[in-house]
Amino acid sequence: MEAPLHRRWIDNWCMPRRGEITPEFYAGVDEFIQLASSQESFIRLGVLKCPCIKCECLKFKLVNEVKRDLCKHGFMKGYYYWTNHGEEMPIMPQNVIVNEYYRQDNFRDQFNPYEQMVMDAAGPSHAPATMQGAFSESGYQSYNIEEPPNENVKAFYEMLSAAQSPLYSGCDAESELSAAVRMLSIKSYYNMPEGCYNEIMQFMQHTMSTGNRVPDDFYHTKKLVSKLGLGCQKIDCCPNSCMLYYKDDQFERSYKFCSHPRFKSARSSTGKFKEIPFKRMWYLPLIPRLQRIYASTITVSNMRWHYENRREFGVLSHPSDGEAWKYFDRTHPDFSADPRNVRLGLCVDGFTPYGQSGRPYSCWPVIVTLYNLPPGLCLKREFMFLTVIIPGPSNPKSKIDVFLQPLIDELKLLWHEGVLTYDISTKQNFMMKAALL
Repeated sequence: MEAPLHRRWIDNWCMPRRGEITPEFYAGVDEFIQLASSQESFIRLGVLKCPCIKCECLKFKLVNEVKRDLCKHGFMKGYYYWTNHGEEMPIMPQNVIVNEYYRQDNFRDQFNPYEQMVMDAAGPSHAPATMQGAFSESGYQSYNIEEPPNENVKAFYEMLSAAQSPLYSGCDAESELSAAVRMLSIKSYYNMPEGCYNEIMQFMQHTMSTGNRVPDDFYHTKKLVSKLGLGCQKIDCCPNSCMLYYKDDQFERSYKFCSHPRFKSARSSTGKFKEIPFKRMWYLPLIPRLQRIYASTITVSNMRWHYENRREFGVLSHPSDGEAWKYFDRTHPDFSADPRNVRLGLCVDGFTPYGQSGRPYSCWPVIVTLYNLPPGLCLKREFMFLTVIIPGPSNPKSKIDVFLQPLIDELKLLWHEGVLTYDISTKQNFMMKAALL
């Protein structure tokens, strides 16, 4: 995305060779702070989303900390319109450049499973654009402007290229991506040591023809597959369930409530001591998975089912038929005006991973479900998103809110601000919001 004339200073924040901040950048940062500080969210909370390269609007900080980070690191790439801080995106000129990859409605059926996996995971363009249009017959805003690819979809094209590139010249059975995914699956299933994995990959390289695309080692294999964006966050937590090492507390060494140390020392296979956290939870971000629902031609139409198949009278067969849903629509008309906004349910329960005969251990998964979908899909496994795995060995009970902090932060962002999401059915971006019912 090209910088507008009045924001060229964002890319020229440091003087060449001298390394000093330009006066234009200082003035621009003051302009940004003035705009962001006038928003209702700042007046209520007293903190701002930091748009520096490192934070990327994911962390809330005080005004002085935001100014310091912007002068130290600069603005995150492409943030020329401050949409996360109250600024409206101007209407873009009509552009009929269309990505050929998405031109046909039945394009998905023409590609192999690994290409389809890339399409669902990486998704199409997420270029920042918020444009005003007319309401269509289905009730939500539709636009005729199709957007060209941008910097944010490079991962998509790289993964697509890997899915299409043969493993070596003349190989039709395996591609670079399929080989990487299968090797990682084998490593996980047989608990293969990293050194053994690297030796096998090197052996495969030497035995195949010159110019083969076998990854060098475990690191390069993970780097290739990581572009799918299917990762998770590991967050250290207190053994007594009193706090997480999260956000402002992520660099602490002991728990501020019970003073329990964060790490224990253990000897590694090389004989050196390393620090291992006493307890750790897993968090799988929700927003990317919601965005991929709209990036797939197969699932995007089902996300509007609750609106297009609404029953005014009759049997209660879907949450949208209930009075609670209708009351929510009357209470929040702005949210319900766009049927693409997401309604979510949350459930949690414990299970014993080691069985009844194993040692007592209770693990608690937190699952988010989609209520936009038809009744037959709402509780399908592929649409039940595992978001948090609360570690045992015991029931978290009243302290479960401690482990829900990352999920709550994402839900707040989805409710108050929304996230830019690409709708493949209209080939347009929109601000997706979500509510937990």
